[in-house]
This record gives sequence, structure tokens and C-alpha cells, in this order.
Amino acid sequence: MGPLPRTVELFYDVLSPYSWLGFEILCRYKNIWNIHLQLRPTLIAGIMKDSGNKPPALLPRKAQYLTTDIKLLRQHTQVPLQLPKDFFSVILEKGSLSAMRFLTAVNMEHPEMLEKASRELWMRVWSRDEDIADPQSILAAAEKAGLSTQQARGLLEKTSTPQVKNKLKETTEAACKYGAFGLPVTVAHLDGQTHMLFGSDRMELLAHLLGEKWMGPVPPAVSAKL
Repeated sequence: MGPLPRTVELFYDVLSPYSWLGFEILCRYKNIWNIHLQLRPTLIAGIMKDSGNKPPALLPRKAQYLTTDIKLLRQHTQVPLQLPKDFFSVILEKGSLSAMRFLTAVNMEHPEMLEKASRELWMRVWSRDEDIADPQSILAAAEKAGLSTQQARGLLEKTSTPQVKNKLKETTEAACKYGAFGLPVTVAHLDGQTHMLFGSDRMELLAHLLGEKWMGPVPPAVSAKL
């Protein structure tokens, strides 16, 4: 028997394109690095409010930089990122509360489907410029991820329950307690110690903490399949 996998938590919100990058990179490396990856759907708006931070879109220079950054990262990471045309409406008006409550319900009822459901929501908003706030949009993403119509509708109904609402709130509060001021946040539990890393560009540092080899955002084993 080999060593037991180390636990790594990923706190993310599908409203965050950088969360998508961290998500895909960790999904690519989870077997290579022998880690137990725990996906933690989180509400970025709650973290921003708790920390006093502001979305990059509210600062013109950051928003301008984001446009160029996304194009370069799309090529570098081989994640099909594309800025929505009505960027401000997506980020500041529609938000992700419904989507993140839905993913919370998925995690509670069908955790084996969380990775695919999360990816489909990111694909909608950050690749195809589609809606993720309307219930029908969420159902479409869920069914594309492999959930049956009955399962998807049942999960959508549960998003209004106290259990789901409280779970999302608890997860968001947990990220805040780790020191989150934005997303993604990766938390590695190693030898009784907790290490919080912010952003999708800290995976090389995570490899260092794990004592593993960093082979870029697309490791050879994954590159051959893409």
C-alpha cells in the first residue's frame, strides 16, 4: 500500500474565472499528486463582503488587465475561457447565488456529480457566454453534466431549503476563517498543519508543499488526452 492521499480543499465560485483555472489544474493533478481533492462550493460575494475586498471589475485598470490576462491564460492552461460580452451584468447584477446553492445541493446529494456540474456552469458563463442565474439555465447545465431531469429538478427545489442555504453559508464562512479575501482558495492539510493559498497561480507552491513535481498547468499525462 502506498501513502494515504493528502487532503486538499478547493473553495470556488463559478462566477470566478480564476477559480475555473484552479479547479481544472487540481482536477488534472489529483491522481498524479495522490491528493484527496475536496471541492467546496463557496459564495464569492460573501467573501468580498466579509473581507472588504472589491471585484476587479470595479477598478478600471484591473478590468482592462483582466481582458488581456484571460486571453493569455486560455492559451497557457488550455481552458476555454472567454469573457462574457456584458461582463458587468454577469458579475455585478446577476451574480452566482442560485448557481452556488445548486452546486451545494449537488454536493450534499450527489457529490460524485459535483465536478461535472461545476464545469458545465463554468462552460456556460465563461466559455459560451450563457446565463447561469435562471433556473432553466441551471437545469440545462445539470443535464449536460449527466444528471437526469428528475434529479436536476429535485436539486433545484432544494436550493430554497434552509439546509442548502446554511451549508453554503457555512462553507463561505469556513473559507473566511482560513483567511480568504477572494477566490479560488486552496487549503492543504499536511502533517497537522494548514496552508492556505490564494489564486490559481499558486499551484507550483502547492507542489512544493506536497513535495511533488510541478509540470505546468497541463501535465504530460493530461496533454496527451487534450
